[in-house]
Amino acid sequence: MSRLPASPLSLLLAHENHTRRATWRQAFICAGLAAIASVVLLGLSGWFLTAAALAGAAGPAVANAFNYMLPSAGIRLLAIVRTAARYGERVTGHKAALHAMANVRATLFRSIVAQPPAKALSMSRGAALSRLVGDVGLTENALVRRPAGFAAFSGLMAALIMTLIASPVATLTLLLVAAVTLWLLRRLQPAIDASAEDVAVASEALRDRLSSLIDAAPELRCYGLTDWACARNAEAESDLLDAQVAHHHALSRVEALRAMAIAVGATACTVAALPSGPALAALAALAGAMGVDGLSPLITRQIERGAAMRAAERLDGVLSTQQVEAHEEIALKGRTIALPGFLSERVERGDLAVIRAPSGTGKTTLVEALMGLRSLSPGLAMIDGIDAAWVSPVQRREIFAYAPQDAQLVSGTVRDNLLLARPDASDAALQEALAIAGLTEVVAALPKGLASWVGENGERLSGGERRRLALARALLSPAPWLLLDEPTAGLDPALANQILDQLTKWINRQGKGIVMITHETVHHNVSTDI
Repeated sequence: MSRLPASPLSLLLAHENHTRRATWRQAFICAGLAAIASVVLLGLSGWFLTAAALAGAAGPAVANAFNYMLPSAGIRLLAIVRTAARYGERVTGHKAALHAMANVRATLFRSIVAQPPAKALSMSRGAALSRLVGDVGLTENALVRRPAGFAAFSGLMAALIMTLIASPVATLTLLLVAAVTLWLLRRLQPAIDASAEDVAVASEALRDRLSSLIDAAPELRCYGLTDWACARNAEAESDLLDAQVAHHHALSRVEALRAMAIAVGATACTVAALPSGPALAALAALAGAMGVDGLSPLITRQIERGAAMRAAERLDGVLSTQQVEAHEEIALKGRTIALPGFLSERVERGDLAVIRAPSGTGKTTLVEALMGLRSLSPGLAMIDGIDAAWVSPVQRREIFAYAPQDAQLVSGTVRDNLLLARPDASDAALQEALAIAGLTEVVAALPKGLASWVGENGERLSGGERRRLALARALLSPAPWLLLDEPTAGLDPALANQILDQLTKWINRQGKGIVMITHETVHHNVSTDI
């Protein structure tokens, strides 16, 4: 029977784990040592306390003959080993897991970007956050708990050996209790998995709704709909709370099972080892209890396994999504472009071409298609005489820089946003771009100039200032062509003409070309206007 192909996420994690196999090996060894030390420490402590009490009750002669030095030294040594091993396991395990997941996040983001435009742009902000934060977090937790199985096995083996010293019957009893505990856990697993999936779905729905309401907050305030928005959000919160309560109820059954297993294990081992004497019975009781308790990391990993698997499936859906169709690299200089449905003649670098048409005629759609944000149909655009549909989106983005009407800014400074286009740009180049966009005085008036924080998506700037900052960013790009979507919308005629004059001088100096789309009349000399 042929094996099913491994999922993209499992292959990626396998590569990351192999790269850090030495660190993982240390984590497994430390986890095993910590589990063994915990079991032996508790069993030895029980035997030591009971034996010391019996020796003291037997009289001075027996008490003086009792050697308490070696057991007490062993207890101290085991306590140190347990602490050091636990610390080592946490450090090495988290180091390996966090480094691996950092690469997984980067790969996941690249996969989202590389998807076909319709697929990538259809992903809501809540879904993207759930994939990059929630699902990656669940996968990270599962990765951190990798040593749990080895630790549980090591602790159980140590407990079986210690109970064997007391009584073979106690060993068999402990083994039976551990097996029944794991069997019952498997019976509870479906309910845990189902409730965890409900929590994930409700959490993503809340993120989606909250994100959309936050984006629409100004309009909601203007129309007095804040109470309605709060009620809508409260519905999603209520659904999430109900799902979380149901999940916690399922988890409470596991906690009850764990507590019952420890009590039954300790009691059964005590009864089985009583014929061997009180001291060995105490050893068997505490070693048995610790052996069952040592299954806790494995139980925790198991109850989180379902949620982690669902998260992995969702991540696989992103990682395995069909990528944008590969295109053969075409040698292009971007000397000329033609837009047959919008411009009546071919334009060359050094031209400022304006596409003037009513709203709804597909101007923005065309520009977004040229940038690879939408599918580009054959015949819509030509670059150096070659149909742009045969040019890869990556290569088209090297030819065109884009300043959209709805400009998106990062949560950073003015400088941070400008350097996205050219990371090595000097402050002089930044100031030149700001001057062309008519932002010199605006930025100079900010508290820290270029180092001033613009807020989330530029909320500290006006709509026109955000649009002009995006224009300045596009001017810094090394691309030979600029695509400007309504760059002067909402500006007074004097400022709009000033920016157009500056753009004309700039393209003459730089030898670049501009295609500007608008639905307004532009009082400026242009190459082509429809």
